[in-house]
Amino acid sequence: MPLIERVRFLGIYSSNLDEFFSVRVGTMKRILNAGIKAKTILGGTPKQILKEIQEVVIQQRDKFDRIFSKVLHELQEQKIFIIDETQLSPEQEKFVQKFFEEEVRPSLVPIMLGSVSQFPYLKSAVIYLAIYLSHHTHPEDAKYALIEVPVGVLPRFVILPKIGEKKYLILLDNVIRFGLKEIFAIFNFDTIEAYTIKLTRDAELDIQDDVTKSFFEKISKSLKQREKGQPVRFVYDREMPKDLLHFILKQNNLKKFDNLIPGSRYHNARDFINFPKIGAAKHRYKKVPPLPHPDFRHHVSLLNAIREKDSLLHYPYQSFHYIIDLLREAAIDPKVTSIKMTLYRVAKNSKVINALINASRNGKAVSVLMELQARFDEEANIYWTRKLEEENVKIISGVPGLKVHAKLCLITGEEENKKIQYAVIGTGNFNEATAKIYADHSLLTADKRLTREVDKVFNFLEHNYKNFTYKHLLVSPFYMRKRLIKLIKNEMKNVQEGKPAYIHVKLNSLVDKEMINKLYQASQAGVQVKMIVRGICSLVPGEADFSENIEVISIVDKYLEHSRLFIFANGGEEKYFLSSADWMIRNLDNRVEVATPVYDPELQNELKEYFELQWRDVKKARIIDKKQKNRYRKNPENLNFRAQIDIYNYLKARLEEVPEESLTA
Repeated sequence: MPLIERVRFLGIYSSNLDEFFSVRVGTMKRILNAGIKAKTILGGTPKQILKEIQEVVIQQRDKFDRIFSKVLHELQEQKIFIIDETQLSPEQEKFVQKFFEEEVRPSLVPIMLGSVSQFPYLKSAVIYLAIYLSHHTHPEDAKYALIEVPVGVLPRFVILPKIGEKKYLILLDNVIRFGLKEIFAIFNFDTIEAYTIKLTRDAELDIQDDVTKSFFEKISKSLKQREKGQPVRFVYDREMPKDLLHFILKQNNLKKFDNLIPGSRYHNARDFINFPKIGAAKHRYKKVPPLPHPDFRHHVSLLNAIREKDSLLHYPYQSFHYIIDLLREAAIDPKVTSIKMTLYRVAKNSKVINALINASRNGKAVSVLMELQARFDEEANIYWTRKLEEENVKIISGVPGLKVHAKLCLITGEEENKKIQYAVIGTGNFNEATAKIYADHSLLTADKRLTREVDKVFNFLEHNYKNFTYKHLLVSPFYMRKRLIKLIKNEMKNVQEGKPAYIHVKLNSLVDKEMINKLYQASQAGVQVKMIVRGICSLVPGEADFSENIEVISIVDKYLEHSRLFIFANGGEEKYFLSSADWMIRNLDNRVEVATPVYDPELQNELKEYFELQWRDVKKARIIDKKQKNRYRKNPENLNFRAQIDIYNYLKARLEEVPEESLTA
């Protein structure tokens, strides 16, 4: 990986770890506090598991520090230096002094801890500098202060003036350390030191069962309560004086806390995701332009193109802007009467929302289900809900107790007094920002078998008392699990009858016990199972006489592998499905999810090739095994198969079938 991308990947690790603590460890703490006996389900008591988590996290923290140190050394070899406040040149000192006075100091709110009756509230996943102030003649009179590092208001990394060919960066924390004497100039201290601390809090929402309030109001209230969630992790600079650490822990009731993690001088490495574009271009991923789609020719109606034939979009290899263009066209097409859409996570300045608002202004009946419980996007989704309501967009409330994770859009029009419908069914969010880095698929179709059933899903979401049957779509929480098990059983029957029998699956996570057991049974029956599982995989593959016919790999590369794809041999007449659902209890039983069949033979071949290109990867594929070593595949022949590059080249080669001048940009 390019050097700067490795720094950013350390940021991704740190961000994921924050979420793990605020969600998973938060839940474990709740189980512990509630006194629930969960040993059978969890494989150990909550207390034992929390202890194991801390041990693993400390090991990973040490590994993180070693890798970061190595990356810093490699940056220095490329003449890129991250320096602290003690290493500044005279010119850099002047720059930092000016930057501190003009940009940083106005954003700081130092709090003298001895002068407040109660310790200031520590926000979740925010870094603070715990300040130790003392004088050598009276060390016993040391005082403490606290400063929040204003990341978000200011960048975490500040680019300094170059020296020759050498480029320099300084962390915002160290800019504050540089100005400490100025901040506390009114005191007579000769030692002023700063140590980083960070508290992570439980992020689960407590939604009160209050019939007098709308779900919208309940979510808004629980978001405010989340800010005061119980602590689940406290990370501190291991060099911090013991008396200062003792004071902070005591004031925050953390003396007997399980997850006290000693760390290095710097925390919140998730800010590394936004590491500046510095140094040669070769240190960052090369920008690859999205490919045009051969089905959508220049100046031709997208609705007409979809009516002619089904199409598949593959992000980020092809542009998400086709979806924006489709919504814009629907907004102004006089034949279109309505647009319905489910939204889970949208971009910060969402073009999807803008297109829907434009459609409403043009007199279309626009209905949107905005999932208010999309974790960590609740506040943004409340904002967008209000914006849509202001523009007379109908907000679909959804189903109490069920998150709506399905990715659906239904456009309805009238032509010659006949209703015609178009559907977009996807594996990922309608989000133009994440579509640049998440690998997903969207099926665009006017096939009545599918559009009628998408319409049924929206009817269910709008009228919960109605239930529907589905012949084509797999819809959870009612039908998907049963249909998937039936498909697996069919492969077991076919292998006994000597027919082709295999299952190829691509998922983010595989943890559902029933689905795993059914795959074990299929393996024992002789069904060949290939699985690409990027994240959590609770299935143990390759065990003799048990799961020996199951192989599992994980691919982690430039783009986040996010799509879900299911292929069943079906005795030689393959069945293909794209889905928003992983094989987890929450997806199959506690959410509204959709898997769509792909009927077009050309698109089936496209998905088959997509899976095969991923399966042959020998650069970024890791083998999932019983011991969870996750080692890279061996490549003795030094083959150069790298799925994400090969998929781009495959889709690019398909364009040669269409004259270049007929392709939209």
